[in-house]
Amino acid sequence: KFEKIKRAKRAAKEANPGVELIDLGVGEPDEKAFDVVIKTLQSEAEKPENRGYADNGIGEFKQAASEYLDKVFGVSGIDPEKEVIHAIGSKSALSMLPSAFINPGDVTLMTVPGYPVLGTHTKWLGGEVYNLELKEENNFLPQLDEIPADIVKRAKILVLNYPNNPTGAVATVEFFKKVVEFAKKNNIVVVQDAAYAALVYDREPLSFLSVPGAKDVGIEIHSLSKAYNMTGWRLAFVTGNPLIVKGYGTVKDNNDSGQFKAIQHAGVAALDHPEITVEIKNKYERRLKKLVETLKKKGFNVKIPGGTFYLYVGIPKGTKSGIKFANGEEFSQFLIKEKLISTVPWDDAGNFVRFSATFIAKDEKDEERVLNEFESRLKDLDFVF
Repeated sequence: KFEKIKRAKRAAKEANPGVELIDLGVGEPDEKAFDVVIKTLQSEAEKPENRGYADNGIGEFKQAASEYLDKVFGVSGIDPEKEVIHAIGSKSALSMLPSAFINPGDVTLMTVPGYPVLGTHTKWLGGEVYNLELKEENNFLPQLDEIPADIVKRAKILVLNYPNNPTGAVATVEFFKKVVEFAKKNNIVVVQDAAYAALVYDREPLSFLSVPGAKDVGIEIHSLSKAYNMTGWRLAFVTGNPLIVKGYGTVKDNNDSGQFKAIQHAGVAALDHPEITVEIKNKYERRLKKLVETLKKKGFNVKIPGGTFYLYVGIPKGTKSGIKFANGEEFSQFLIKEKLISTVPWDDAGNFVRFSATFIAKDEKDEERVLNEFESRLKDLDFVF
């Protein structure tokens, strides 16, 4: 999918030299990390004591993670020694967890659309993946009671991701309570990928671990990538049930030697300043509102998401001029080739495209220019839904 997008973008640029491509498909922040984080990295990198292997992490980062969960999510009592271990990004953690739990024939339950890494590694270990479709009529929450009994019996891991990429949906306390009950009843490990946990709109951030019993059955993976503009820094942490954390730590200890200590110290500086995320969130919310306004004018059924920086939008059937779109990929390719607007198609559970608010803009004035240009390019299109 992403290779097709890259090819279409290259072809569109070659066919339209000098015309700006508006990239609304990027899934990472458009700005660098904040100065307090960068300056911490610079100073810590100078220290000779930070030159060596970090293995499963420095104590300062574990402590900062524990305090961050309390400060931002109201999750208190996380033991930094036994219930927190860093990761070289959440992708790394997701790739390692199956090695601790999956044997041939075991099943991983995964939501689609979603991030496939843990499922890919499940298959490499001889396990199976059972997909749970996220549908709008169910508020993009998986229907756990519809999973066949024979699948549940073999299931070892349930992977969740809320706020959800790409749908932007958020979980509720009630849903997480059902997850805890389901996992306890069926002896299943819950892995909640919380990469966007602090990027929520018109509500307070919610952690799976804040729900009673959650730590009995699962873990949560928090990433500094989206909430702190630190995508390329590769820093996250796994937290929750101490046995699951220990299992992950054992696998990790045999896969990598830890993230550079200076980066972990910079991560401490980030976690100590959650107001950074608030500033970042405000920017995305401003952009999302303008995108929603423009798309509504063109007939799309769209609203501000509960979280993330994405809009997950059902595609039109075609245009009044006679162009037809069979799926999200066709619509996405049309926008790239004809309007130099890049999006990401999702055809796993219905036909959708994902618009991202992480397009590149130098400042707020330039942001307004890009958004106005986006609206201008759609003006001559009359969509049929």
